[in-house]
Amino acid sequence: MNNFLYLVAVVMVILWAIGYLGFHAQGIIHILLVIAAISVILRIIQGRRV
Repeated sequence: MNNFLYLVAVVMVILWAIGYLGFHAQGIIHILLVIAAISVILRIIQGRRV
């Protein structure tokens, strides 16, 4: 599960960067960035518990 969250976070950050630099989409791209950041934080928290 941890690897999946990390993969999702990386994909969303890449999509955000492409959208920000290429298309300047403001709504959905920033929501994806927030979700990616939350996924990374959850991965860090879960990794420290184990």
